Amino acid sequence: MQNTPALVPSATPSLAILGAGGHGRVVADCAEASGWGRLCFFDDIAPAAGRLVWPVSGGTREILDRLTAFDGVVVGIGNNGDRLAWHRRLTELGGVMATVVHPRATVSTHAVIEAGSVVLAGACVSIGARLGQAVIVNTGATVDHDCDLADGVHIAPGASLAGGVRAGESSWIGIGAVVKQGLTIGHRAVVGAGAVVLGDVPDDATVVGNPARPLHR
Repeated sequence: MQNTPALVPSATPSLAILGAGGHGRVVADCAEASGWGRLCFFDDIAPAAGRLVWPVSGGTREILDRLTAFDGVVVGIGNNGDRLAWHRRLTELGGVMATVVHPRATVSTHAVIEAGSVVLAGACVSIGARLGQAVIVNTGATVDHDCDLADGVHIAPGASLAGGVRAGESSWIGIGAVVKQGLTIGHRAVVGAGAVVLGDVPDDATVVGNPARPLHR
């Protein structure tokens, strides 16, 4: 499967974005920069006045009714579980799930980015890396060679994955965290902000600190 830097199928392509919160707005800004022409939000919660540049066209019921009216659809929800669940639901209902890559991101032509994923400004995705569906590689994050990110992963701003890291489904790598080469981050695991990960992280675990250690509650 070849890398898909951005799905822009026509001269003035339209994109539906589910979620009008902070992350949804960042996705919209990225989409506009990468060539999407008409952007419409769908959200059941009214956004704060004055924060949106683009219109809110309805809630979740409306996006389900209008999936085929847009050239692409992307889920702009920061929560991993919610984003992935909605992505899968919209895919099953026939939505054309878009992949959005900011023009100031650096993405190898030999990387693979699957549907619904977003790579934001200043991010770097290197040769041999694979991003599953509904993945976020956030502002200034780096995903080095041969990393494998499962569906629903979020690499937060400024985080760095060295070569060959495997991140399980819906795992979260926090702001400024560093993960040593060749490690595995388990499904739904959380790596805290600024953590330095030197060993594998089990499923559902939260690790913090330098070196990163499990957080016990």
